[in-house]
Amino acid sequence: MLKALVIDDELFAREDLIELIEQTQQIEVIGQAGNAIQGLQKINTLKPDIVFLDIHMPQISGIELLSMLDPETMPAVVFVTAYDQYALKAFEENAFDYLLKPIDPARLNKTICRLNKRFKNKQAPMDYSNITPCSLDQVPCCGHNRIILVPTDNIEVAYSDFSGVNIQTTEHTTNSQLTLKVLEEKTPLMRCHRQYLVSPRAIREIKLLEQGLAEIITISGYHAPVSRRYLKVLKEKLGFG
Repeated sequence: MLKALVIDDELFAREDLIELIEQTQQIEVIGQAGNAIQGLQKINTLKPDIVFLDIHMPQISGIELLSMLDPETMPAVVFVTAYDQYALKAFEENAFDYLLKPIDPARLNKTICRLNKRFKNKQAPMDYSNITPCSLDQVPCCGHNRIILVPTDNIEVAYSDFSGVNIQTTEHTTNSQLTLKVLEEKTPLMRCHRQYLVSPRAIREIKLLEQGLAEIITISGYHAPVSRRYLKVLKEKLGFG
């Protein structure tokens, strides 16, 4: 049985949709979220086959959430909306599935039939690049028992370790649910090491080391490694050679 996650900031709408999905006995709802940031965390941890995604949510919209996901591991998405005819037209033109609030059970059944057919035939994941933003203006992060949105311009370094992906600003370090791959593709951050990205604007100095290695020192004094593989490319992009 396919597994689904429901993301909607309206509690009653979310519970109503979950009830309707469960009544079909064809999809198991394995989780729910009341905003995009919680939804991002649950997508990464629960790995649902399908996400029923509300478009209009505070702080981060459903469309912005999609741009934060890795296309290679993207679940199937069913958009849920109460309005916005422009968005509906865009979905229709790209053959994306959507549900209009209040949800019509017959329309939901039709959607589920399409989903079952898609997974049975092992069709390629949908490409949502036509409707998602090309870049991210802010990155959702967790720290000190709170969720914060960090402007991409404030990020000096992003790096991965045993705790996940960490975002380093001039003031603090926080953890993000976004992958380094998404950050590299959607923000100004540049790859300097397999586990590190750096903002060109934050570089104060590149210190050359032995054996073709180097180290970046940021404006705030943070030290980030540069591997041989990325040193030449980094210097070329910065106009150093």
